[in-house]
Amino acid sequence: MTYQTTLRRAVSLRGIGLHTGQEVELTLCPAPADTGYVFRRTDLNGFEVAAVPHHVTHVSYATTLMRAGVMVSTVEHVLSALYGCGIDNAILDVTNCEVPILDGSARHFVEAIAEAGILTLESPRQVLQVEQRIEVVEGNRRLAIEPSDRFFIESTIDFDHPCIGRQTFACEVTPVTYRQEIAPARTFGFLAEAEALRRHGLVRGATLENAIVLDADSILSPKPLRFPDEFARHKVLDIIGDFALLGLSLRGRIIAERSGHGLHSALIGRLLREARAWTVNGLPNGNGRPSATTASAGAAAGSGATAALAAPG
Repeated sequence: MTYQTTLRRAVSLRGIGLHTGQEVELTLCPAPADTGYVFRRTDLNGFEVAAVPHHVTHVSYATTLMRAGVMVSTVEHVLSALYGCGIDNAILDVTNCEVPILDGSARHFVEAIAEAGILTLESPRQVLQVEQRIEVVEGNRRLAIEPSDRFFIESTIDFDHPCIGRQTFACEVTPVTYRQEIAPARTFGFLAEAEALRRHGLVRGATLENAIVLDADSILSPKPLRFPDEFARHKVLDIIGDFALLGLSLRGRIIAERSGHGLHSALIGRLLREARAWTVNGLPNGNGRPSATTASAGAAAGSGATAALAAPG
């Protein structure tokens, strides 16, 4: 049996939002067992937005959560870092509506988690075991999850660009592999799309320092790639961040082909609706939802795990 964890102490990071371009401070705080991940908008009297699937509201170029009209956007990198480092519970205080992009990877979040330290709690860790293969397909894009005794991701991307092309990265996700092989991989984008995105209120904070920016045939960002397949590795980073919304330690194999946040959200929704496709700590799900009493208690406590499973797909 393994036990839940949280941070040993609070730690803060400052930066700008990738899409808003606004300054923001993020503070990662310890939390009790069964809290999951909960964002707290300190600029709005501490209004809480739990990081659970039914709070996902936008999935274009980032994952955005919303509750009662209050948003927190671009949450995937910090959630990826928390999950990848083995942190089950955290309160995330933010002073604005978007998590800072920092250098476009999860490296600085991982360093902050290491600085804060990890505290083991007394409650057992909740493990979601995939029992049946589930797949979603949209044109030439597909995403599947199937049974495995570990958490393994294989992701393939395919871009008609000489610096990217077709890349596949596959890795068992553990705290060690996450820190070394996944967290340093930066987000990327194309200069040709930037102006159109800005007209839609996106990438206003993007620079050559917080993203890998590409023109028609080259990389414009001054720093070299951290891995030859950094683009594919970053997609794995994003997958981890979106699946962290389940609020449970995951045992399954994910196979992704040209996936994105929308496809990730669709597969999570379908997985939760398929009661026979998964168990939690080896127990069958019945109708795939916890009891009303459990769901209410979890919601009152802000429980990421319980709220995620109680939510409609």
